[in-house]
Amino acid sequence: MRNGVRIFDADTHVRCAAEAIEPWLDTATREKVGNLDEHKVEIKVGQAGEKRQPPYKHYFRFHRGEGWGGSTPRHLGEAEPRADSERDFQQFMGSRFPTEGANEDPKIRLRDMDEEGTDVHLMVPTGPNEHKDPTVEMGFIQANHRFLDDYCSADPARLKSLIVTTGRSIEYSVKEIHAWGPKRWSIGVFPHLPLDFPLDHPDLNPIWEAAMEHGLPIVHHSFAAGYPGYRDLWGNPFLGRLSSHPWGAMRAVGSFLAGGVMDRYPGIKFAVLESGFGWLPFWAKRMDDQVDYMGYVAEGLKHKPSEYMLSGQFAASIVLHEGSDMVRMCNELLGDGVLMFGSDYPHAESRFPDSVNLVDGWDNIPAPSKQKLFWDNAVRIFGEP
Repeated sequence: MRNGVRIFDADTHVRCAAEAIEPWLDTATREKVGNLDEHKVEIKVGQAGEKRQPPYKHYFRFHRGEGWGGSTPRHLGEAEPRADSERDFQQFMGSRFPTEGANEDPKIRLRDMDEEGTDVHLMVPTGPNEHKDPTVEMGFIQANHRFLDDYCSADPARLKSLIVTTGRSIEYSVKEIHAWGPKRWSIGVFPHLPLDFPLDHPDLNPIWEAAMEHGLPIVHHSFAAGYPGYRDLWGNPFLGRLSSHPWGAMRAVGSFLAGGVMDRYPGIKFAVLESGFGWLPFWAKRMDDQVDYMGYVAEGLKHKPSEYMLSGQFAASIVLHEGSDMVRMCNELLGDGVLMFGSDYPHAESRFPDSVNLVDGWDNIPAPSKQKLFWDNAVRIFGEP
């Protein structure tokens, strides 16, 4: 809490080490994978750029991602990647690294939250969701849900996360929603889709239906392995990070809002995290125009895309670097019911331990709007903690 205002951080992350997730794997998944140690990579650099020391913990990894996120980087202005070029980690933007171990020990995270003044963390889960066998992918998703249930039990009013689903296992994804939807920690559904699988595809309708049944919003968050433009960014990390987060969210918003999902499932909510937000007014206008100009959207849409966006069923987390002027611009054009606070803890883009103080110091945002940014808008989408 800061200055009497509760703080709901709608964009944080949890990626537990293989040593923490392995005990939650079922026997069938273990047997299909075989030697689990063959799929572990050492964590030599932490999520904010910390240089770890041996003995190292590990992540599970089944293959290296394609595109700029996994390929040898090319510097702009140069024809080819440099010989022996390695990708450097991003620059940490805070003043002190988040405390080591917070991804595995909830007590450590809660202490970091207290230091920063945050009441609630929405933790976007990350796991090895790329195994070629869909049943193994689902096995790791299920293990991660078991881990999250245990982790969040340390303080389910403050520690929140998302139910991961996959477009490769619709039936089992629905079962996961029903299994974990009643839990206090689960406050949204996070679809992982195969490459070129549309978010508006009718095969996903059972997932939307199950989410509606449990009052869970659908959440989009881009990652380097799943950017829609990752194959067309000329092997450059600057262009990759610059372009792909917002484009991934733009595509998701256009697909979901103009794909008729909110008509088929009235009341369903949709949130976009860590993908920028200054593009929202532009995208709202452009979507409205293109629905009429181009068509090829769901037949019989009951509202303009911008009306779905402003219905109270949509929200987007801020990114800190866009600053207070961009927040004020979006509030003036869209109203102050769209944006949510997000820090990106424990990643390098966060300003830990000063993310809350930074936004609290944005004096050109009126107090009522700041209250909505810090708490009200996230609670409207994700529910009272």
